[in-house]
Amino acid sequence: MSTMNSEMWAWSDPISPDTPAIDGFSVEARDGSIGKVDEATYDVGSSYIVVDTGPWIFGKKVLLPASVVDRIDANDEKLYVTLTKDQIKDSPEFDESTYRDQSYRNSIADYYTPTRR
Repeated sequence: MSTMNSEMWAWSDPISPDTPAIDGFSVEARDGSIGKVDEATYDVGSSYIVVDTGPWIFGKKVLLPASVVDRIDANDEKLYVTLTKDQIKDSPEFDESTYRDQSYRNSIADYYTPTRR
């Protein structure tokens, strides 16, 4: 895994034991709310969140690399990402059967490389 790729899957703000579980937190894009955290991982170099967009884009789930998380507001139970709603809506389809596979992760990484943002 390249350095840039592993950085993509790392939390920009380190997660500590004091960080609350973020499952169920609202997810805010740069231009508005996009859904709720369905799942989050804290694995070193391979962390991500799965966001359930609900009715916003017809119940689609998306996988976002941890690096796109700008900040977490535990008091308001909100997670802020550096992406727009359109960037998330146009992201690769979440595939529940392969989302832990490296090839799927590579397609996600290709989509979210800094040059695309």
